[in-house]
Amino acid sequence: MKKLSVVVVAAGLIALAACNKQTPAENAADNTTAALENQAEALENAADYASNEAVESALENKADAAEEAADAVQDAK
Repeated sequence: MKKLSVVVVAAGLIALAACNKQTPAENAADNTTAALENQAEALENAADYASNEAVESALENKADAAEEAADAVQDAK
């Protein structure tokens, strides 16, 4: 009985581990999201050091668009 319990627990753990693996498409979506979020952060940082308000506004708009694209990639996943 004790050996059967060990086998059942091991099978359950293996099944649980298999559920957490991501597909290549999910990995690509996560990488794309991370890249877009990094781009948005870089644009926001550049906006902080912009020479005038028009440039700052344009950079912030691009940052917002990158964040929205990152959200869209995650929603599509």
